Amino acid sequence: MRFMLLAVLIVFSLFAAQLLRLQAIDAKTMAEAALGQRLQKESIPALRGDITDADGVVLASSEERRDITADPTAVAQYTKVVDGTRTEVGISGAAKDLAPLLHKSARNIAIRLRANPGTRFTYLVKNVSPLTWHKVAALGIPGILSERTTQRDYPTNDVAASLVGWVGNDGKAGGGVEQMLDKKLTGTPGEMTYERSGDGSVIATGEHTDVPAVPGQNVRLTINSDLQFMAQNTLAQEVIKSRSESGTVVVSNPKGDLLAVASYPSFDPNHIGQAQGFLGNRAFSEVFEPGSTAKVMTAAAAIEEGVATPRTHVTVPSVLQRADREFRDAEKHGRLHLTFAGVLAHSSNMGAILVGEKLSKQTMYDYLRKFGIGSHTGVGFPGESRGLLARPQDWDDAQRFTILYGQGMSVNAIQDAGVFQTIANGGVRVPPRLIAGTESNGQFNQNPRAKGTRVVSEATAQQVTHMLEGVVGKHGTAPAAEVKGYRVAGKTGTASRYDAATGGYNGYTASFIGFAPADNPQLIVSVTLQNPKSSIYGGVVAAPVFSKVMTYALQAYKIPPTGTNPSHIPLTFKTPAEQARAKGKNE
Repeated sequence: MRFMLLAVLIVFSLFAAQLLRLQAIDAKTMAEAALGQRLQKESIPALRGDITDADGVVLASSEERRDITADPTAVAQYTKVVDGTRTEVGISGAAKDLAPLLHKSARNIAIRLRANPGTRFTYLVKNVSPLTWHKVAALGIPGILSERTTQRDYPTNDVAASLVGWVGNDGKAGGGVEQMLDKKLTGTPGEMTYERSGDGSVIATGEHTDVPAVPGQNVRLTINSDLQFMAQNTLAQEVIKSRSESGTVVVSNPKGDLLAVASYPSFDPNHIGQAQGFLGNRAFSEVFEPGSTAKVMTAAAAIEEGVATPRTHVTVPSVLQRADREFRDAEKHGRLHLTFAGVLAHSSNMGAILVGEKLSKQTMYDYLRKFGIGSHTGVGFPGESRGLLARPQDWDDAQRFTILYGQGMSVNAIQDAGVFQTIANGGVRVPPRLIAGTESNGQFNQNPRAKGTRVVSEATAQQVTHMLEGVVGKHGTAPAAEVKGYRVAGKTGTASRYDAATGGYNGYTASFIGFAPADNPQLIVSVTLQNPKSSIYGGVVAAPVFSKVMTYALQAYKIPPTGTNPSHIPLTFKTPAEQARAKGKNE
């Protein structure tokens, strides 16, 4: 008895010592450990900044969403009042109550909760609204929790998809402005710390601290969403009608602001997992030989260097022999007597050679570079190509001549449009601008325009403009580009198309680029179609798209006609013999 009493006293002494240690000596440490087990830290995702057009119309935005999770072992203890008595309804009862809120069958939810016996975590549904979560939480089912997340929404669907870009399910930006300005758009996540009980429910009177998330900056583009929509739809219709592989439309103003950058085929960034084909923006990434639109640079260089004027006589033969090669125009003809303006209006390759060969290779190369050929645009767009322009010492004998009418080099659509922006801006090239600025905490920080560079004189630009008006006239290659009531200056382009898949030329690139009003340029529109089947000529497939988009843009920006008469430069000339015969007939 004494031995047993002694043993009991020893045991109780040990209990007393342990109790003294827990409640007195190590009380603080133990309390902190217990609190640590109850504390739950939850990341608060930061909302990504909005992307808007120039007028604040939202092109991309983020909204808070919830992923609803469950601890099946805790859900099994769910009780509720049934017929006035609190009854344990468990997983079956929880599934029945959750089903209408989660838009799933009770059977489906119950199967998920019972799928892995013993597990303490599973997802019930992802990406629901905060309102849905609040309704779920109000049920008071133990073990039902949520994780904060965000969802990116693109209200314009496929209209500006390749320009704006997308955010994947993993939260990573892909392509377009989303990728280009990812650091600015991405905010700083916050953190919420709270106490929860064993069944996972929040202890209302427990410790609770919040570190709020900081949203990303909003990005404002120079794009006009209505014009982008119109350009995209008009382009899509023509790509389908002409059975082209793809196409682009670029609209800008003389100061370099990009007002629309349409690319087709497109995709819906709201369902990026279903997107197929090329997801980049072709206006920046797709390179091609510009063809006759490049004759504008040849004309500007020749006039600036004083080797020709718009009225210079150019006798164009049926065949031109240069560099052991025969050059011909797109359509067969006999000897033509054209002015330099007529060379552009009729888009004569041989005429461009006869004038352009008066310039040295180095001089022509320098002008091409000043026009922005072979250089990145400066926008910084993901996947942008700078095109191809070899150094003059690397030109072969034929390339020295093909360069003059736009083959033997390559550009993207933004660069091609930039050539006409330079002429429309009085000979000053301004790098394109896509980002108008960023906004943070209500403060808008404008992105300044890049400094312009003079390429040719204002007088030269004006003379080239007068020449380009003849292209849209009834004797030019693009009467379909006419805009009723306005003076239009522009140029068609038809070039053999290099196909990387075959390693050679396959099909054609058809284009038309122009600006209006010609005597007071306000807008530039570029249309490019790759490998059209209905017609290969820019004046047939691209010019009508130009006319529709330009007509809409002029009305949208409330730009009135100037009311002046188009310039009329003779497109042909009479030889002395023809003049003598005409004089004899008159006499």
